[in-house]
Amino acid sequence: MQQKLPKREEVAKELTWRLEDIYDDESKWESELNKVNELADKFASYQGKISKDSKSLLEVSKLAEEVELYLDRVYGYAHMREDQDTANSKYQGMKQRALSTYMAVSEKSAFIDPEILEISDADLEKFYAETPELDRYKRKIAETRRLKEHMLDAATEALLASAGEMQGASQKAYGMLANADLKFPSVKDSKGEEVQLSNGRFVPTQMSKDRDLRKASFEAFYGRYEEFKNTWAAMYDGEVKSRIFEAKARKYGSAFEAAVDHNDVSPAVCDSLFESIHDNMDKMHRYVTLRKKLLGVDELHMYDVYVGMLPDFDMKVSYEEAKELSLKALAPLGEDYLEVVKEAYENRWIDVVENEGKRGGAYSSGVYNVHPYMLLNYNDTLDDVFTLVHEMGHSMHTWYSNKAQTIVDAGYKIFVAEVASTTNEVLLYHYMKDNAKSKEEKAFIINHFLDSFKGTMFRQTMFEEFERKTCEMAEAGTPLTAESLYDVYLDLNKQYFGKDMISDPQIGWEWCRIPHFYYNFYVYQYATSFAAAVAIADRILKEGKPAVDQYKKFLSSGCTQDPVSLLKIAGVDLTTKAPIDSALAVFGEAISEMEEITK
Repeated sequence: MQQKLPKREEVAKELTWRLEDIYDDESKWESELNKVNELADKFASYQGKISKDSKSLLEVSKLAEEVELYLDRVYGYAHMREDQDTANSKYQGMKQRALSTYMAVSEKSAFIDPEILEISDADLEKFYAETPELDRYKRKIAETRRLKEHMLDAATEALLASAGEMQGASQKAYGMLANADLKFPSVKDSKGEEVQLSNGRFVPTQMSKDRDLRKASFEAFYGRYEEFKNTWAAMYDGEVKSRIFEAKARKYGSAFEAAVDHNDVSPAVCDSLFESIHDNMDKMHRYVTLRKKLLGVDELHMYDVYVGMLPDFDMKVSYEEAKELSLKALAPLGEDYLEVVKEAYENRWIDVVENEGKRGGAYSSGVYNVHPYMLLNYNDTLDDVFTLVHEMGHSMHTWYSNKAQTIVDAGYKIFVAEVASTTNEVLLYHYMKDNAKSKEEKAFIINHFLDSFKGTMFRQTMFEEFERKTCEMAEAGTPLTAESLYDVYLDLNKQYFGKDMISDPQIGWEWCRIPHFYYNFYVYQYATSFAAAVAIADRILKEGKPAVDQYKKFLSSGCTQDPVSLLKIAGVDLTTKAPIDSALAVFGEAISEMEEITK
């Protein structure tokens, strides 16, 4: 690990993303931002007309599509520029202007959905018959009308839209504090050498074989978060109160019900996940016991969670090696799939390494009519290889969807957003396990799969339980204080990790650093997606082309159906517990395989 982070301008050009593919001259960004505002002003001329005739409905739909095309580029460029260096005031300003424009567009177009709801079913069928061009917007209109009982009158919708920027204040404050303003101390490893901590470097230090470094960085890192515990609590409380306000305004029974209904998913899907996980908690505890045994420690602590279970084996994988591995692992998906992956590598779709001020973590962000982009913080670990193929899966889902669908139908729902990424991870796991050069390397790969499974199926479900419990507390009038949030999180940690894990007091502050708690019940979908991905990858490896063709049809379908129906195209039915239980069975089998190979 580098001892000092490079400045943005010190990073090799080939390891940075080429955002010039969106705008080769930032004056064009300025011009298109102005264009969005000009077009948005035209919405007003349609107010009161949309429900009256098909011509007005078509024209306002075309206008909304044009605005979305421009806004997609304007906001996409600005947020990625800011993420590459969050302390850069120029790009902070650009992102803020783009966000303000986005909110202004929402406010100016807020009357559209209520007016679409005023159209009777008979009149709408008449509109479609007399104006065939409306078929392009049929799915979007149907989605609007699906939520009819939760839509408000035009004036109230406009008021809610105008509050959107204010409602995002907690998430924005969290991002600025966590990524730009929060500074961490240096800690010493067992040799007395100093290692600078950062959000991006925390997990790599926790993966170190040096237990002294793991313990020191764990305590210093969470100690830093604890120093601001009341600030984190106030921000999270603001996020939760914002959700509750929106849910009440839209006549939902709870914030959770509102969130899943927005994705056209039944709350029962998440409840089934909780039930399956709780019924299989013995497997998680088995994993913890195995980890304690293989690490050979008298007490297993939370700073022992990320380090490999094989103390005498490690793998370092350079970025170039990772690219080669990904191409071999993803070969079952076909040469056409690989050609796009190669293009991503060769044409700088990826921002690879960490630099001062860069946003932590990793993501894929699509820009319609350009191509997807990926942000990484690559550190040569096996985990980074899996992160690379994970984000590539997101990008390929976006690429297939954007290629097959208009911008109106391309944006797939969050519920299916993690399926393609995790399918890639499972394919990589099978390839690396099957091609391991030694028993030790095979065990190391299984170790990674177990850790990934624990982190996705169990950890993300635990996160979701924290969100559900804390939102329910707030809805019942219980204050969300730093201490009450700490207690909920620590209790869940003890429940999930079991008696063989020491739930160190510092881990109770982990909730402070999880950005997904500001994503409105996003995290459970990692677990359902993981279960779906295990099933899809299994079909691809066993059945070959027929399964691959169905999978690519799913990738190309955007949001043309509800997400549970889309997964059925790929052969997965999440209306039942079967995919979750099957995935958990695979986890149990992998534990048994690890126990056997490490005897």
